[in-house]
Amino acid sequence: MAMEAHQIETLIQAAFPNGRVTITDLAGDGNHFAAEVIDESFRGLNRVQQQRLVYAALNGIMDGPSGALHALALTTKAPD
Repeated sequence: MAMEAHQIETLIQAAFPNGRVTITDLAGDGNHFAAEVIDESFRGLNRVQQQRLVYAALNGIMDGPSGALHALALTTKAPD
């Protein structure tokens, strides 16, 4: 089942309401996306910790072979 960028953005934005979230459909197939998430809550965390927070916000949509989202290139950082 393919997803739309706005669905991913909605899930992430709910977890980071003051963050800046940008989603790009890399292949135009609804399965391979890139996400950039910039949020103050990432300050002081390493990249792995930041990315775990974002993956947790996705509520399992990437879990297993039946997950709706198959690939997500993730960039996270605190604001400058």
